[in-house]
Amino acid sequence: MLKVDFHLHTAEDPVDRITHSATDLVAHAASLGYRALAITPHDGQFSDPRVRAYARDLGIVLVPGIERTVEGSHVLLLNFPDTAVESVRTFDDVARLKAQHDGVVIAPHPFFPDTTCLRSDLARHADLFDGVEWSYFWTHGINFNTRAARWAEAHGKPILGNSDLHDLRQLGRTFSLIDAEPDPAAICDAIRQGRVVMRTQPVPIPELVQVFGGMTVRGRKRRIMGHDSRSRAVARPGVAA
Repeated sequence: MLKVDFHLHTAEDPVDRITHSATDLVAHAASLGYRALAITPHDGQFSDPRVRAYARDLGIVLVPGIERTVEGSHVLLLNFPDTAVESVRTFDDVARLKAQHDGVVIAPHPFFPDTTCLRSDLARHADLFDGVEWSYFWTHGINFNTRAARWAEAHGKPILGNSDLHDLRQLGRTFSLIDAEPDPAAICDAIRQGRVVMRTQPVPIPELVQVFGGMTVRGRKRRIMGHDSRSRAVARPGVAA
């Protein structure tokens, strides 16, 4: 069984302002026993052969990934070619992408109270999704993941535990175990076949406050600096917009 996390953000993200680099993340994940990761920048697929080689040396396979904005909603696209995902704008585009390639489509935090979450779009396009995310962001008192879990069970979709990581402290609290060889195509096949076990624990309130606080401060600084994501051109990681 591979310990995996397929929703991770790093300093290379063209939208979010994050302090840790991709290599920082890979090193920390290796120390926690992870075997596969997907770094998923917003609207710019991560592809750095140096980081991929570094991860491989530490026993981790990097699955190509992106958190793509599709008709205003965030969607995780895993193991698709760079040129193919960058042309995706609509759910019809996602359908064509899946018809031409063997990657998987995951619904991230679908019922959280944010305008970028899928919500009703998940039901309208249920056949496009290979799995549904259970996100790190929950406590005993507040948990927007339970509706996602009910939806996944009703529709026969696997639940994948992901961190939606913006802070290295998040890693290891919610993750997935996948019955597959450490190869992107094999991992995608295992997700489609439901060979996934989700592991999660609630986040202590002090940690959640610190993580959210850091995200808020960094986001505010980005807006002050004139880098509001709504006004930025889409850029590939490491390339100025």
